[in-house]
Amino acid sequence: MFEEEITKIRKMGVRQLLLQALNFATVIATGLMIWKGLGIVTNNESPIVVVLSESMEPAFQRGDLLFLTNPPNTPFAIGDITVYRLPGVDIPIVHRVLETHALKSNPLKQKILTKGDNNNDDDLGLYNGREWLDREHLIGKVTA
Repeated sequence: MFEEEITKIRKMGVRQLLLQALNFATVIATGLMIWKGLGIVTNNESPIVVVLSESMEPAFQRGDLLFLTNPPNTPFAIGDITVYRLPGVDIPIVHRVLETHALKSNPLKQKILTKGDNNNDDDLGLYNGREWLDREHLIGKVTA
């Protein structure tokens, strides 16, 4: 099955094999640098996420790719589509902000309630006993 490829590799010299390995490492390093660069520009640990469920239909379908930003000095507003992750839960959730409460002294210190567009109820049942999401639970805001 791979006999021809194995024969070609055996005919290559050490210099050619090292050059192929270096080219492969360069491609991998470039991809990682682009990913980290996007994370820095968007102020986000995960600048691109995939929609995993139907809870946001018809706005987003399962499998859609979403580009996120996390502006540090901008509060989240009602209607914003956010992605959040709760402690102990590995899968991020994409839902719309339903309600916000901010401290008068610091409007960036928000308590947020979310809901999927296709869900009947808000997300209180997903919050593991919490009444609100805090800003640190939010990964980012979906950009158009």
